[in-house]
Amino acid sequence: MTDIPRIRKLISRVETILHEGGPRPEIPLRKGATLAVIENPFARRFVDEIAPFMDELKPLGLLMARRMINALGGNPAEIESYGKGAIVGAEGEIEHGALWHAPGGYAMRELLGNARAIVPSTKKVGMPGTRLDVPLAHINAAYVRSHFDTIEVSCNDSPRRNEICLIIAMGTGPRIHDRALGLAAADIEGKDGLR
Repeated sequence: MTDIPRIRKLISRVETILHEGGPRPEIPLRKGATLAVIENPFARRFVDEIAPFMDELKPLGLLMARRMINALGGNPAEIESYGKGAIVGAEGEIEHGALWHAPGGYAMRELLGNARAIVPSTKKVGMPGTRLDVPLAHINAAYVRSHFDTIEVSCNDSPRRNEICLIIAMGTGPRIHDRALGLAAADIEGKDGLR
């Protein structure tokens, strides 16, 4: 971890959903998020060329993806949904959170066997304790409605004004009691990341 810049803390959490008021599924849904609180190198000033920071974040993306897979049981084959997000402290700008798109998304795709679907994402500027609903979608076909979900994350002392809280999220299956029809996971063609 010493080669990854600016980390103040790492947090991982997992939810196990046993039912949603109806019959219990044979296998509970597990979904979780890993957060990394890092120093924002662009806080308090406007910097035009910020894209190179994405390369610095690549090792962090891999570290966080590994932590999340391990927290969900350690088997990448059991992960069916993913998402990512960022909360930028008040001395930064929303574009600083956008730098997480590539390193966070590609890390999960790599460790999950080159997943095909776009990784849904969200970001905002906020203060310590800001809550963020991170979207989840199927890893191989964005049109699989059963896996449209969210996980809410926050950290009581983050992000501080000069920090960014980066988030990756994963889930092991569809929403409990999914009845919204649409493309079923069993019918994915796997050609374009959509169907």
